[in-house]
Amino acid sequence: MATPPAPSALPESVYRGALDCVHCGMCLTSCPTYLATGRENSSPRGRIYLMRGVAEGRIELGEVVEEESYLCLGCRACETACPSGVPYGFMLEQTRHALTQAGLHRGPAAFLERFLLREVVPRRGRLHLLMSLLHWVQRCKLDRMVLPLLPRSLRSAQALLPQVPSSRERMPLPEFVAARGERRGCVALFTGCIMPEMFGEVHRATLAVLAHNGFDVVIPRNQICCGALQAHAGDLNFAHGLAGRNADVFSELEIDALVVNSAGCSAAMRQAGDWLGERGETYASRVRDVSEFLAGVGLRTPDVSVEFRVCYDDPCHLLHGQGIEAAPRQLLNQIPGVELIAHADAAHCCGAAGTYNLTQPEMSKEVLARKLDALEAADPDVVATGNPGCIMQLRAGLAERKLEILVRHPVELLAACYGSSIPELA
Repeated sequence: MATPPAPSALPESVYRGALDCVHCGMCLTSCPTYLATGRENSSPRGRIYLMRGVAEGRIELGEVVEEESYLCLGCRACETACPSGVPYGFMLEQTRHALTQAGLHRGPAAFLERFLLREVVPRRGRLHLLMSLLHWVQRCKLDRMVLPLLPRSLRSAQALLPQVPSSRERMPLPEFVAARGERRGCVALFTGCIMPEMFGEVHRATLAVLAHNGFDVVIPRNQICCGALQAHAGDLNFAHGLAGRNADVFSELEIDALVVNSAGCSAAMRQAGDWLGERGETYASRVRDVSEFLAGVGLRTPDVSVEFRVCYDDPCHLLHGQGIEAAPRQLLNQIPGVELIAHADAAHCCGAAGTYNLTQPEMSKEVLARKLDALEAADPDVVATGNPGCIMQLRAGLAERKLEILVRHPVELLAACYGSSIPELA
């Protein structure tokens, strides 16, 4: 096989991945940024050409490569469409890492993103303090007072932030929850960083559903952020360090599975073998998305009817990153009273993409508009999706259009059908 003619800023694995691209163009109609711009450079095929050019020394690792690499959502829909199996997500992360290492991804937004992803998001105490401050600001309505004074990009970010729950609602989960009825096994729950602060109700629903289905659940206190957001931003060394610490935590447990209710987290955790070698393979092999796990073991018969028309919307890193499409729909179809209805844009990105809706707000909104059009046409009572970024993005978009459609995690609907009290679903 051909090798790069000279040492390159990109690893040889990226070059070899680029050689697998046959330039067929089947990825084009799956790419949100290509559909929005019509530019070849803004398609997976175009970006792969740029990567190969850098690897071969024909194209400078510079502004054009940086712009296109970070304009990409990293949704990996092109991987699903690709007949050649090009590992585009891996190549994108490696390219962003090279750009970061070379000091080419810079500016105030890049600096702030890197600071938050290193010094706040993975540090539980600091993140909790920040969220407590935001909760106080929102409660006193200070955010509305200062909103007109903020730069446009920060006004967009503020619109995406839902009401921060109170400190009581953000209290740590118990370290152990016992199975109900006949015991079927023991699992661990990965809690992540943003989820406990913004989506504690999803964690509580997950615990209720797992317990109702006969599983003891352990929740290690020393687990930390998975590293997904850092990897997407190009900070691979830091992301790998976080993954290594989690691998050590979960390798010590006698469990049947490591259950995750955030699609972005589980997709990253499943890369631990590539990130950490043999040390990460056992860790990665235990990871199961909550819908994947429950569909695999089989649901116990639900107790309560939940009368909703539901659209399921695929998180990109569940559908394209992990190949999980049927399991969430299978579970929702088993809930008495739920009418699962399709919408025209379920498999396309919503524009959240980690921190993308903060760093690329205009393109994010353009990508989201197509999704909102499809949901408005379907007119469900509830949109169910399994990733926190998607939940926040869809809630903000639907609220802006003044559409009274709830956005919930599928596990919340499952918890309601077992009699758990879920706000707005009880």
